[in-house]
Amino acid sequence: MPYEAPTHTVERSLRATTGAKIIAGVDEVGRGAWAGPVTVCAAVTGLRRPPEGLTDSKLLTPRRRDELALVLESWVTAYALGDASPEEIDELGMTAALRLAAVRALDGLPVRPDAVILDGKHDYLGAPWRVRTVIKGDQSCVAVAAASVIAKVRRDRMMAELGPDLADFAFGANAGYPSPVHRAALETRGPTPHHRLSWSYLDALPQWRHLKKVRRSEEAIELENGGQLGFDF
Repeated sequence: MPYEAPTHTVERSLRATTGAKIIAGVDEVGRGAWAGPVTVCAAVTGLRRPPEGLTDSKLLTPRRRDELALVLESWVTAYALGDASPEEIDELGMTAALRLAAVRALDGLPVRPDAVILDGKHDYLGAPWRVRTVIKGDQSCVAVAAASVIAKVRRDRMMAELGPDLADFAFGANAGYPSPVHRAALETRGPTPHHRLSWSYLDALPQWRHLKKVRRSEEAIELENGGQLGFDF
């Protein structure tokens, strides 16, 4: 399917309007999964011409994603990944868990970015980061597209390597998302230590419903009510 290649337009705008020199593109994967972490990649690309075929990871075949990720890991100026575990998602809620993973990724870069291009319309990073949100940034912005591909390939690989004892969940095929095979295994075996236990899928599993977690941190509630987290991760 033809698509429009991503550009450096947003990055150039940030450089011109804010004076930022080091700009990181940030994207996440795993937000809607039932199992596994949420993974965020922060990628710095500069203004170089991107590899052929770069776009949002969801528009690429698994084989093409793998090939492109291998190229990107040596092409980008720098990249780093951050995860928030299922336990952290249960405790903090998804918004705060995304911030946790994103800060871990940004802190993993060799140099702190002057600005961040964040995929989507919601700024889950907040102060002190200088953030520009871009809807469908993973299709339109080079750095965000690069982060999208690297994050997707790394998390898919992580889920596929969870172990042969979990083969009936088919994490290698569904990456923790609710496929029919995954749903069937949940009904039979119940959630594993890799599952998010605060999620509503447990409501449809009467025999496992008692495992559902409802406790949430005060910080997560404050953030979801529009406040800012008052601590550093």
